[in-house]
Amino acid sequence: MKAVFVKGKNRVAVDDISVPCMGDQDVLVKMRACGLCGSDLEKVYGDYGMSSSKLGHEPTGDIIQMGNSVKGYCIGDRVFVHHHVSCHACHYCWHGDFTMCNMYQKSNIEPCGLSEQILVPESNIIRGGLVKLPEDVTFDEASLIEPLACCIRGLTKCKLQKGDDIAILGAGPAGLMHVILAKLTGAGKIVVFDINQFRLDFAKELFDIDTYNVAREKDIIKKMQDTTDFRGADTTIVATGSSKAIIQSIDLTRKGGNVLLFGVPTEGTMVLCDISRVYSNELSIIPSYASSEIEINQAIRLISSKRIKVGSLITHRFDITNASEGIKCAHRAKDAIKVIITAK
Repeated sequence: MKAVFVKGKNRVAVDDISVPCMGDQDVLVKMRACGLCGSDLEKVYGDYGMSSSKLGHEPTGDIIQMGNSVKGYCIGDRVFVHHHVSCHACHYCWHGDFTMCNMYQKSNIEPCGLSEQILVPESNIIRGGLVKLPEDVTFDEASLIEPLACCIRGLTKCKLQKGDDIAILGAGPAGLMHVILAKLTGAGKIVVFDINQFRLDFAKELFDIDTYNVAREKDIIKKMQDTTDFRGADTTIVATGSSKAIIQSIDLTRKGGNVLLFGVPTEGTMVLCDISRVYSNELSIIPSYASSEIEINQAIRLISSKRIKVGSLITHRFDITNASEGIKCAHRAKDAIKVIITAK
């Protein structure tokens, strides 16, 4: 079978490898679609700060083989595969910090999501890492379940109220999923900032919101102030790893507001800011990393109910044999929003 691996800085390759050996409690899934995430691009082109270097964590497909002791699934079931699961029994899990669980990082799928066939181990299955898809959710839509779940978790932390004004730094897939969710919660003004004009135009046309090119606008802080009666955003979402965007987020946010750190920063990123301003303005700096099966199931219900249409964000599809070109396309982002890799 074919699988995609990082081969060094800025290099990936599609290799022919053996199908993983199954255990009696494991499941083998034929990958049908897997989205490319910003963290995947960071692993290839940047300096990813987390321990895993596997590519692809948004896979969906159908079950083609099961261990003899597996219960509750059938050959042919259409499923979403979550790469990480938490133990539900440690100090972190008891406090609801599921993505901080030690098991969360240690758990995974084999060999990765960007693989024609994926082994889902027993430990993942029994902890909710293999979820049956409703019949009305396509594989394309299902490849967006995991990133949507991450956005749900982040916005839940911010405790948005109806009518809140939202600033979003970054018009990539995650930024636009935050737009979708913010609209669903009844947000007031939503303003998106980026340096990529294609993505800004895409967002404006699809969502009818205000967008500004940070590279062209002289004063984006004033733009946000003018939009919100000189208060600033109730919540500013940093949907990029840019350190400059993190600094800008503090000035974009109203007194007592929230800054959601969502984008993946490069390892070792340092930000110099006036912490006294954060203190005196009572800003809440809220990081949000990944998602648990709680948000995964919430995402599936939202997609299945047709309350949101995430499929509209998919602009490019590449067969796994051309995955390296797909990764380049997603990285350049010249005319791309969400890029997915498919397998027949």
